[in-house]
Amino acid sequence: MQEMGILPLLPNLLNPQSSCTPKVANIIAEMAKNEFMRSPCVEAGLIPPLVQLLNSTDQEVLLQTGRALGNICYDSHEGRNAVDLAGGAQIVAEHIKSLSQNTNPENARLLTVFCGMLMNYSNDNDTLQAQLINMGVIPTLVKLLGIHSDNTALTEMCLIAFGNLAELESSKEQFASTNIAEELVRLFQKQTEHEKKEMIFEVLAPLAENDVIKLQLVEAGLVECLLEVVGQTVDGEREEDIAQLKTASDLMVLLLLGDESMQKLFEGGKGSVFQRVLSWIPSHNHQLQLAGALAIANFARNDGNCIHMVDTGIVQKLLDLLDRHVEEGNVTVQHAALSALRNLAIPVVNKSKMLSAGVADVVLKFLQSEMPPVQFKLLGTLRMLIDTQAEAAEQLGTNGKLVERLVEWCEAKDHAGVMGESNRLLSALIRHSKSKEVVRTVIQKGGVKHLVTMATSEHMIMQNEALVALGLIAALDLVAAEKDFVGSSLVSVLHKLLSDERSAPEIKYNSMILICAVMGSEPLSKEVQSLAFIDVVSKLRAHENKTVSHQASLTEQRLTAQS
Repeated sequence: MQEMGILPLLPNLLNPQSSCTPKVANIIAEMAKNEFMRSPCVEAGLIPPLVQLLNSTDQEVLLQTGRALGNICYDSHEGRNAVDLAGGAQIVAEHIKSLSQNTNPENARLLTVFCGMLMNYSNDNDTLQAQLINMGVIPTLVKLLGIHSDNTALTEMCLIAFGNLAELESSKEQFASTNIAEELVRLFQKQTEHEKKEMIFEVLAPLAENDVIKLQLVEAGLVECLLEVVGQTVDGEREEDIAQLKTASDLMVLLLLGDESMQKLFEGGKGSVFQRVLSWIPSHNHQLQLAGALAIANFARNDGNCIHMVDTGIVQKLLDLLDRHVEEGNVTVQHAALSALRNLAIPVVNKSKMLSAGVADVVLKFLQSEMPPVQFKLLGTLRMLIDTQAEAAEQLGTNGKLVERLVEWCEAKDHAGVMGESNRLLSALIRHSKSKEVVRTVIQKGGVKHLVTMATSEHMIMQNEALVALGLIAALDLVAAEKDFVGSSLVSVLHKLLSDERSAPEIKYNSMILICAVMGSEPLSKEVQSLAFIDVVSKLRAHENKTVSHQASLTEQRLTAQS
């Protein structure tokens, strides 16, 4: 048809008054099913007359016109642009709105075509999707889903449209103002086929990233649906069962990321959902073990929940799970269980209970892991456990294998998280134990230079932790540390920190404490004298922070006495 020059003749045949018009529009729709015909249709000027036909009151004209425009837009940048310029989307959106209440079958077919046309028009195009959202398409489609939920073709079209639009952040607010949660849950409950459930899941996942919608979905009964899917598929071996189990349990974990939705399901630790999720941890199924551990980590986001969970024996379930995975070595399960333990260890009252339960011993079994995500969580868990726990800090800090591994990880430049956590744990072992034995172990294993480097971190909290630990090293065993202090240029690092106007008051304070502590060493004292510390320190006597100015006076006296 293109070669015969028929295309340029078609615009004139698209006459609203002509009885041939639906047939011409149908021919165009069939042609545009072929990818190579879409651009020629645009170039032949077919879009403006087709868009004009959208103002027709003839059902067949509207149907064939909707098909033609939808097919031309399919995967075609030129087609979409032309429809956009001609204002076609706005007219179609208004049609859908006015037709949405009408449930006769012919009307439903037209609605399906129009929804498909908007979907093809905006698919994978953020700008056009945003345009549809601004036109108010979302509330209209949600109403459509409720009214026509028995029409398979139309509901599928709505679901695909929701899936596209839900990826856009700006859509979430509009979705939240509708009853999308109830409609999707109602639709899900009616489905028996795997494919249909998957389609609904694909809409639920992006929507459930929004905290308001999370709560709406929980209140609409989605969790009960998900638990039912888990129950039906947990022992299934078919691919679709495994896929559904993963999707349902992942979605369950996602719902728990919202504070309100999580607390509603926790119900003071007595909620049936919470109890069901607990039963996943001892399961034989890795996917359920993973989801169970992640769910516990999500429930463990406030002190009250954490304290309740530790008091009701959840720690032992997680330790048993980790023990099963020392040999099996499922990295995602290890990571999730360690995340849960780390969160549970945050409240002070839980630390000693968890240490008594043997958490540190089980966590140390993963010290040989070569997986950075596991290393990161292992370090974070130990750091939380020893916070304010002197005995545990001393026990771990004198564990040569642990300190050796920490020093090794302090050099893991490819994994900033692991490197940062290793440094912080090294410092924490010294700060919380205040033990000479721990200090000796850290010196012997070569940890001092890493703490000096940590003092130059861009994160103030890490700088401070490093300086306090270095101060304790200097106070507890300066003789043994002297060589490492000199070798890592500690004195010049301190000079920079004190000279830098951007250094926080606590950094300046702890740097001066450390300067005073190293003055007992002859080589370090000489370095301090040679760098003219007195000039820097005397300026700090006028510092606005009283603690800093007071410490500056004391430090100046000490430096003057030494010189």
